[in-house]
Amino acid sequence: MVLDLLRLALFPALMAYAAASDLFTMTIPNRVSLLLIAGFGVLAIAGGMPLALIGSHAGAGALVLVISFACFAFGWIGGGDAKVAAAAGLWFGFGHLLDYLVYASLFGGGLTLLLLQMRQWPLPYALGGQQWLLRLHHKDSGIPYGIALALGALTIYPETDWIKAVDLSRFVLP
Repeated sequence: MVLDLLRLALFPALMAYAAASDLFTMTIPNRVSLLLIAGFGVLAIAGGMPLALIGSHAGAGALVLVISFACFAFGWIGGGDAKVAAAAGLWFGFGHLLDYLVYASLFGGGLTLLLLQMRQWPLPYALGGQQWLLRLHHKDSGIPYGIALALGALTIYPETDWIKAVDLSRFVLP
């Protein structure tokens, strides 16, 4: 039952935290990526994932890390975004990686367009005291891409073997 609860809650909670952190501070703490990696390891081993499949998932995470750090080097995303994307790639493996990256890109494009449009208008006076909103509204500020990464991840996660392995009958009241 604990394993099922962890499968249901750990990844979504950490991705939601990454999104909220990026929204409010424009940073994603390293501990989020480290917890995602550690959580994958614990759940993969406890769930009996074959070593070859763990290696394949690690390869997917490494591929995303290389690509996302190239995007970071060009200034397109932040370093925290790159690390969280790679950690999510670890969880998805190659089986769901492309879907995840497509959704994250689509959500990222929509978020970018929304913020660029929002930044064309003055911030209402009543909201001017919110530091995080001022930072988000500033024209020279980046895009909190962690939001798009989390939305993409939370869209794909229910389709993964992590959720399919959960015995939902344990959670039904008699």
